[in-house]
Amino acid sequence: MSFGFDDMNVGGQLKVGQGFVPAIKEGNSKINGSAFVEGPMVVGAGVHFPTPYATMMVGPLANPDPDCLPPFAPGALCQGLSNPYSLVVSPNAGIMGNLDVNFRIQAGGMIVAGGPIMSNCGRHVLSVKKDFDIPHPTKEGYRLRHVAPEAATADVYTRGKVRNKNKIFLPPYWKNLVSPSSITVNLTPIGAHQQVIVKRISDNTVHLQSNGGIPINCYYHIYGERIDCDRNIAEYPGTSPKDYPGDNSEYLQSGSF
Repeated sequence: MSFGFDDMNVGGQLKVGQGFVPAIKEGNSKINGSAFVEGPMVVGAGVHFPTPYATMMVGPLANPDPDCLPPFAPGALCQGLSNPYSLVVSPNAGIMGNLDVNFRIQAGGMIVAGGPIMSNCGRHVLSVKKDFDIPHPTKEGYRLRHVAPEAATADVYTRGKVRNKNKIFLPPYWKNLVSPSSITVNLTPIGAHQQVIVKRISDNTVHLQSNGGIPINCYYHIYGERIDCDRNIAEYPGTSPKDYPGDNSEYLQSGSF
């Protein structure tokens, strides 16, 4: 048996399926305006899910109403695609288990009709600098910002071991990622003092030299500062990250605001 309605308003509680649901309560103590769907439940274009993948499956918006189509639909993808997002959450979202992502995670890029516009459309999360920004521990009226790994500069590093060689070849991508003048090298001889030194750094290569030509056997740890972004300003006057005097759009902020 089925029923058809033009419109249906539920003033109390809507339940689809069986079972007791403590989160929304029941009977005289029920939470009005709450709902329970046992699932599986499909929202949006149902043809995207040939089998029950999950309790709730959210597909692309398939409503042909003009108000649901670009350019009127909010959340149009900034890459120029016409389909809106399948799911938009405002302001925050919590994940109590694992989050599996098949494609990529983006920071910024969603335009909400009648609301704020988030800048840096389609910027990949991994292209920004991870940082923490906290009240300055020793200077009143200042804040302290560090870039991962908790340093005052946006560094990258490579490390390893070199044996019976006098050259360390830096990763090829360092040519356009790291400032050559910022490179520092730490060497730790293994087994015996070899008086290993860095003779020079050129052509993305660290040239080593040992005393009397002794075979080199050492660990290395090499740092370089990124040149594809503004330099981090570690200390600055202010009471929140909003007071940062540099380009805040390069950062995913965390810490006390």
